[in-house]
Amino acid sequence: MPHSKFERHHTQRIGWLRAAVLGANDGIVSTASLIVGVAAAQAVRGDILIAGAAGLVAGAMSMAAGEYVSVSSQADTEQADLARERIELATHEEAEHEELAAIYMKRGLDPVLARQASEQLMAHDALGAHARDELGISESVSTRPIQAALASAGTFSVGAVLPLALVIFVPLQLLIPAIFAASLAFLALLGAVAAFTGGANIGKGILRVTFWGAFAMGVTAGIGALLGTAV
Repeated sequence: MPHSKFERHHTQRIGWLRAAVLGANDGIVSTASLIVGVAAAQAVRGDILIAGAAGLVAGAMSMAAGEYVSVSSQADTEQADLARERIELATHEEAEHEELAAIYMKRGLDPVLARQASEQLMAHDALGAHARDELGISESVSTRPIQAALASAGTFSVGAVLPLALVIFVPLQLLIPAIFAASLAFLALLGAVAAFTGGANIGKGILRVTFWGAFAMGVTAGIGALLGTAV
C-alpha cells in the first residue's frame, strides 16, 4: 500500500539550525571568555557585569547583521543564477532539455528514460527542475536572510545570558571555575541537542563544542591574568 505521509528530512532544518547553533555557541563561548578574561584581571563584580552585558548586546547585533549580510549575499547569487536560467529556458529550450537529460544520465538513467524525465519535469515546472537538479537550489535549503539573522541574534542572547547570570549569583572568588564548569555543561547540552536535531553523532557534537569552548576560555583567562598582572 503506497504511503502518502509527507516525509521530513534533517536537511529541511539546515537553514535555521546552522544559524541557531552558531548563535548559541558564540553567545556562550564569547561571553564566558570575556567574563573570564575580565575576572582574571582582578576586576570588581560591577565591571565584570558591565563587560558581559556589553558583550551580549554587541554580540547579538553583530551576529544578526553578519548573518543577514552573508545569507543575503548567498540569496543574491541564487537569484542571479535563477534569472540566467529563466533566460536560457526562454531562448534555448531544446538545449535545456538536453542539459537536464544529461544530468539524469550521469545519475544512472538510460538515455530514453532520462529524456522522458526531462520532458515531463520541464513540462510541470521547467525552472524548478533546473534549479533543483542543475543548480542545487531547493525550497528545503534555500536561503532565508531574516530567519537566519533572527535565529542567530536570539540564540546568541540566550547563550550569553547563561554565563552572565553567574556573575550576579556566584561569589567572586568562585566565579572563574564556575564559569568554566557551567559553560562547558551548557556547550555539551547545546552540542547534544544540535546533533540530535540534525541527525548527527551526539558524542562528536558534544566533544566538538566543548573542546573549542574550553580552549577559547583558557586562552582568554591567560591573557586576562597577564594583563591584570602587568597593569
